[in-house]
This record gives sequence, C-alpha cells and structure tokens, in this order.
Amino acid sequence: MTRHHPSRREFLGSSLAATTLLATGFTLPGFLARTARAAVAAPDDRILVIVQLTGGNDGLNTVVPFGDDRYHKARPTLRIAPDAALKLDGKGGVDGLGLNPSMTGFKDLYDRGLLSVVTNVGYPNPDRSHFRSMDIWHTANLAPEKIEDGWLGRVVDLTAAEGAAPPALVLDDTPLPLALKSRTLSVPTVSSIDAFKLGELSPDVQQAITKARSTASDDLLFVQRTLVQSVDNARRIDHVAGDRAPAAAYPDYGLAARLRQIEQLIGAGFGARVYYTSLDGFDTHSKQRLTHEPLLRELSGSVAAFLAAIEARGLADRVLVLTYSEFGRRVKENGSQGTDHGAAAPMFLAGRACRPGVHGGPIDLADLDEGDVRHKIDFRQVYAEVLRGWVGVDPAAVLGGTFSPAGVLA
Repeated sequence: MTRHHPSRREFLGSSLAATTLLATGFTLPGFLARTARAAVAAPDDRILVIVQLTGGNDGLNTVVPFGDDRYHKARPTLRIAPDAALKLDGKGGVDGLGLNPSMTGFKDLYDRGLLSVVTNVGYPNPDRSHFRSMDIWHTANLAPEKIEDGWLGRVVDLTAAEGAAPPALVLDDTPLPLALKSRTLSVPTVSSIDAFKLGELSPDVQQAITKARSTASDDLLFVQRTLVQSVDNARRIDHVAGDRAPAAAYPDYGLAARLRQIEQLIGAGFGARVYYTSLDGFDTHSKQRLTHEPLLRELSGSVAAFLAAIEARGLADRVLVLTYSEFGRRVKENGSQGTDHGAAAPMFLAGRACRPGVHGGPIDLADLDEGDVRHKIDFRQVYAEVLRGWVGVDPAAVLGGTFSPAGVLA
C-alpha cells in the first residue's frame, strides 16, 4: 500500500490548528523567528503609529471653519455652532477654525503643543471612489493600479535587516493594508497580542515537533522545522508582550484597546518601527450626527490616552502618531442629513516631534473643486517630511519623486 505523505497545506492544517498562529496567517513563522532573535529595539529608534480613518472623514465637521458664513449656509442641520467649536487660535493657529466639540482630547494636545493640524490635504484630480482613493494614499501614487507595493511596504524593504525585529506590525481586525505590502517581507497582521499565545499543544503536535529534523530538506520537514522554531519563538514573543498593565488609563473604545496594545508592545521593546491600525465608520451619507461625533470622540480620546501612556513610560520622544482618511466630504450636506464623497480633508500629527499649530492655512469655501474643498497640500508632502525627518529614509526612494516638506515636524 502506498503511504500518503501529507502536503504542506495538510500539515499546517493539522498541526497548527491547535495553536493561534493561524490568526496571523502562514507568514507568521518567519516573522516570529526574526523577532525572537532581536526583540528589543535600540533606545534611539523612532516609532510611527498610523491610524487610518476609513470611509472618508468629513473634514469640515472635524476642523470646523465656524467663522465662515458659507459653511453655516451649506450645512443647516450639520453645522457646528461657533460657540461650540474648540478654537484653534493663538500661536500657530488660524482665527475662525476650531475642532469638533467632541475632540477634547485633541484640543488638550493642541494646547500643550503636541498636535499638528494639517488642513486642505489631498491630491490633484481627486478620485471620489473609496477604493481607488485609498489605493492612491496607500501607494503614494496617482496611478495605483500600476503599483504592486505600498509606501510603508517600501519603508519595510529599505529598513528590514536579517536577524532584526519586523519593521512594521498591523494591529487590526482587517487584512493587510496595501500601504504595508512589501516586495521582500510579509508584514505580520494580528487582531490582538493575544494571538501570540500558543496555549497547550496536543500530543500529536508535540510528537510532530519531536520528530522534526533540522537537516531535513524536503517540503514537509521544512514546514515541521519552521513549526518547531515558531512554537519556541512564539513563547518568547508572548513573554515580550506580557507587560499587560497599561501605563495610563484608557477610555472604553475599540481604537483605545488597539492603541493600548501597541503601547504595551512599544513599552516591552517589541522592536517594530511602524504600527498601523484603523477606525472605520466615516462614510456618513445619512444622519451623520449620530455617528460622526462619536467617532471623533473615540479618535481624540484614544490617541490622547495613548500619548499619555507613552509619556508615562518615558518614551514620548520616540513616538509620532499620524492620521489620514481617503478623502473628505462635500461642502453641502445632502437631503439625508449626511454628506457625500468629497476631496481635501485634514490630517493630524501628534507627539513631541510635531510642529504644533495649524498648517495649510484657512479653508477657502469661496474657491471649491467641483463643490469640494480644494487641496493646497499634497499628502505626499506630509509623507515626505515624515519619511526624512522621522523614519530616516530617503523620501524619493519611497515616493518615486521629490515633494516639498509640509513643515509639520519641529
């Protein structure tokens, strides 16, 4: 009788099913091996934390031009009253602009000189499709269909080193964003750091591990050998990520929970230079007030708590937070008390490294782009400054061109 030799897929299905390694996909073993060999970052490594606002954030009700009558006339039910907006005035501010009243956490950061508000950010000939516009932001290219990797994936390719920690980590419930797609490495994506826990292995799995031979060259034993290394390394990673006590209090939000875990990984010296997560729900076509302000409250409060925890750990000089969305919304509200897909919108940078204040100038509602806010700052100008001034890589090597820095870093 012919003996059946299990395939790589069958072996992984039977042996890894007993572990939570499957939560991160088949690329996790290599990631764990690299991480376990160098789990502690150098103390001078700078860390970029990105929060993607998925769905197209309404910039005009986020950074509110409350001093412009055009805004109030265009939004009879959605407008933020002048006395409710959190004023962005004073040094580096712009008269007539304010934050949404739900964004008290961001206002506190702004008042402390820890928030950069970048207005009028977009790109030429804006595309109002969620998918194509997000692809443009993710690839940093206006023809994303011709691009196979993401702007942060290129950072991974430029900074990855043999035996080093993974350059980036996605902590989210979504698949790997195009922004992190690399040509050389698979960036790990986990829904929580609990995915590092292995739990108890079945006797069959333990027997398979015992029988693995380090000198094997065939496909099955290669997978077995990888499993042996992965199990051992995953236990080390679980130990590295075992600092579960947050350094400061967090609000009870999903984004706050993800940022809390990123804070714990940073505090434990996990080693990644880029962390990526998202907040969904910004596609506010109807009854916008019911969802938009709670989302902004979650964003603002979660980021403020995260930075407070990072500061409590003594790591505030090493961490920069950046937010973006695929586009803003139209100036005029629609008939469903919502807003439709638009163009330019604000970005935020938070942390000691940012140059506080408002950058990009006032929002000009007298000069619109087919009914949308016209962009004055190309988003790649922000990327370029963050790449050179914070991440420490050549922007041209990532962006494929030269873009004047937006002036958002101190």
